[in-house]
Amino acid sequence: MQVWPGQAYPLGATYDGAGTNFAVFSEAASRIELCLLHDDGSETAVELRESDASVRHAYLPGVMPGQRYGFRVHGPYEPAHGHRCNSAKLLLDPYAKAVSGRIDWNEAVYGYHFGRPGDRNDLDSAPHTMASVVVNPYFDWGDDRPPRTDYHRTVLYEAHVKGLTMLHPALPDELRGSYAALAHPAVIEHLTELGVTALELMPVHQFVQDHRLADAGLANYWGYNTIGFFAPHNAYASWGDRGQQVLEFKSAVRALHAAGIEVILDVVYNHTAEGNHLGPTLSFRGLDNASYYRLAEDPRHYTDTTGTGNSLLMRSPHVLQLIMDSLRYWVTEMRVDGFRFDLAATLARQFHEVDRLSSFFDLVQQDPVVSQVKLIAEPWDVGEGGYQVGNFPPLWTEWNGMYRDTVRDLWRGEPRTLAEFASRLTGSSDLYQSDGRRPIASVNFVTCHDGFTLHDLVAYDQKHNEANGEGNRDGESHNRSWNCGAEGPTDDPGVLALRARQQRNFIATLMLSQGVPMLAHGDEFGRTQGGNNNAYCQDSEVSWVHWPDPDPDPDEDGEGDADLLEFTRSMVRLRRDHPVFRRRRFFQGSPVEGTHDELSDIAWFTHEGESMKQRDWQVASARSLTVFLNGRAISEPGPRGERITDDSFLLMFNASDEPLDFTVPVNHGRQWRIVVDTARTEMPEPGSGRRVKAGDRLTLVDRSLTVLQRPA
Repeated sequence: MQVWPGQAYPLGATYDGAGTNFAVFSEAASRIELCLLHDDGSETAVELRESDASVRHAYLPGVMPGQRYGFRVHGPYEPAHGHRCNSAKLLLDPYAKAVSGRIDWNEAVYGYHFGRPGDRNDLDSAPHTMASVVVNPYFDWGDDRPPRTDYHRTVLYEAHVKGLTMLHPALPDELRGSYAALAHPAVIEHLTELGVTALELMPVHQFVQDHRLADAGLANYWGYNTIGFFAPHNAYASWGDRGQQVLEFKSAVRALHAAGIEVILDVVYNHTAEGNHLGPTLSFRGLDNASYYRLAEDPRHYTDTTGTGNSLLMRSPHVLQLIMDSLRYWVTEMRVDGFRFDLAATLARQFHEVDRLSSFFDLVQQDPVVSQVKLIAEPWDVGEGGYQVGNFPPLWTEWNGMYRDTVRDLWRGEPRTLAEFASRLTGSSDLYQSDGRRPIASVNFVTCHDGFTLHDLVAYDQKHNEANGEGNRDGESHNRSWNCGAEGPTDDPGVLALRARQQRNFIATLMLSQGVPMLAHGDEFGRTQGGNNNAYCQDSEVSWVHWPDPDPDPDEDGEGDADLLEFTRSMVRLRRDHPVFRRRRFFQGSPVEGTHDELSDIAWFTHEGESMKQRDWQVASARSLTVFLNGRAISEPGPRGERITDDSFLLMFNASDEPLDFTVPVNHGRQWRIVVDTARTEMPEPGSGRRVKAGDRLTLVDRSLTVLQRPA
């Protein structure tokens, strides 16, 4: 075999049409072998003799896409000093573009012997672990163009590749649960009819099934256990795992783009699947443990702000390079449109504290590629001071956990909620305005993958996680949920009607709020997990989306709610058609200069039609509110500097447990039409809603929402 010197950059395996360049970083290694793996179980070892700035490299002519490989690292195995090199362990390339196979959790994949954590384990891990794969970078993108949907027009849809598609009745069996399924016309049609503009995929970076879960007959379904930051997860590929997963993922992105749907990845750069000091040796730990991980004061252990056993060392230039190279790769080569960063507060921990001026944020801000896509933070981790909602830099948007909590509290009847609800409804200016950010900094959501589904939020007071095998101790115990009078399934028509109304209340509130709305997959038609609020280990029908029955039983308490689906579609259309619900600037609370309208851009009223006074906001029992949104007082201009005008709206919220008479405010419009009433299962046809006049009284049933529209 010919071995040429090759280049130190780019890292990873780079195929150029005639051969492949291999490059890998390690300061700890005294020697590194590149191992080419053969189908008969044998391997050919090539020592990487060339080294530049701790990057070992070589070019191998004739090595083609599909070739499996790994590294064996010779160096110190001294856990007490933070070193864990062991040439008996076949290591994944941190820059592998594809990964083949799975781990069988034999003792050989660990650096120690079971029951004797102090004893070095020199068993060969190659037969029991995964392999890196050389991929073909060439792909026919055709006329693909990124949709580049403005944030204020964005509707996010959080989904799991397998969970969304596994039970879809229109998909052939061989495509279910795969990237190819996302590109199927039936799935894309559902998303476009719903009005979704961006698909936010739960982790698709190559991840690992946990040893503990595998022994228990469960699985790491969610996928927050990354081992390959460049590789699409191979279990979601229907074509094969020798590089086919890359082509299949690209094909899905191309198809979604053609439908005008952006692809946003939920990424996990805060930790890896190697876990704590008792975890397996799969890649980073064996290459250069101290360069990749935050070690504790005792270097045998790891600093953990993620709850997973380890945290990446965010002050290491090599870790920062890895993350930035990965982000750029997914944008430039895989053509994704943005990222949602799991436990993003950990990324800002250069030392101990969360620092919004950390090196990671500096690099993102300055990067000409990454800075131009959507960047969404989950603004917390489990470390001290980790809850950082509202504290990320101006380039970022954030999952607004305060929005979720406040909206849930309002509709379940918690006292002293009204004032904070008003802030969340209008874009959370208290969180984002002071540093120059806009309402679009707030990603609003009521439910997501973590916690109850929308159906379960109104059907359960308590979590029911027994199937997870942890004695129902796992998962959040304070869910801000309310079962509407019965725990779980019921045939009580009153309870069922209230649950349906509450789901409509949540969907309507979400779509009427300033900011960026996010739906969780299946919530639009009442998906349930049977009260499981931590289904991370349930790769089963517990978590998979059960698609609606074309002919559902309206009296049955379960999934497939066609009325809710149509209501959700209608609310998304209402938001899409009216810029007053997706403002790009915060409300002023006063007339807007240059609009020639004497009315404020927003006004607040009691249910009796009187202007809200300070004392009205403080009444503990207050659970009703009317909000005037002035479509003729939109302060931001259009793309060509033109004035934007819209219809005006009155939003009437009755979150109390009894019917209330609402008076239509005077002096804010004479004629109105009802366009939304969550007490009804259906939205009125355009132009057919009941007409009302200023001063009229409307009775809103308990826990309902009504929207009135006045033409511009």
